[in-house]
Amino acid sequence: MPEERAAQEKATGFLRLKRIATLAELVLHLHCSSRTVQRRLAQCQAIHSYNHNGRYYTLPQIPQFDVHGLWRYRGVFFSRYGNLPQTLVQLVHQSPAGLTAAEAGELLGLRPSSFLWSFRNHPALKREKHQGFYVYLDGKSDRRAEQQRQRARALPTRRRPTEPEAIAILVEKIKHPAWSVEALSRRLAKQNLRVEPERIGDFLAHHGLGEKKTPHSV
Repeated sequence: MPEERAAQEKATGFLRLKRIATLAELVLHLHCSSRTVQRRLAQCQAIHSYNHNGRYYTLPQIPQFDVHGLWRYRGVFFSRYGNLPQTLVQLVHQSPAGLTAAEAGELLGLRPSSFLWSFRNHPALKREKHQGFYVYLDGKSDRRAEQQRQRARALPTRRRPTEPEAIAILVEKIKHPAWSVEALSRRLAKQNLRVEPERIGDFLAHHGLGEKKTPHSV
């Protein structure tokens, strides 16, 4: 129908202009119900963000996905694989040695404590503890076995903080909760404790002490 085609072209034209938009913005622009807008978004195969509760939409030809299949635009994140669960499963599958909480959070641009707990029993993933840290591995046994071998080779290069180092990290984190891991590392260096920012980040992520505390371990 010409009217339906024109309405769909209006929706795609608005998205091409703005690059991303929320459902509410599209409803206001198109002067129709949210159900109608959702139908038109489906017709043009629009994709929604994996952060901000999937509130933002874009057209499939707009994102410039990186090597991991991710695209960030003005603080809104999209994935060629779909929503957050689909994306994490694909990233873990592609990773040679699986992903720790810190590694997954860095790739996705999200705090590990904000999303990983819900994946602890995901059927396509396997969560295992390696040298005190949880690692998310592929759910398929053959791929997981290869990742386990790679992880066993990689983990020893980054040792866990000693007990005095761990105590010092926690004390400084409590005193300065907004400090970056780099700032914490410099602070510890003044106490003659050489702890790399990466090890501090792993330690804090493991104990759920990133930007926001959480009672769950990821």
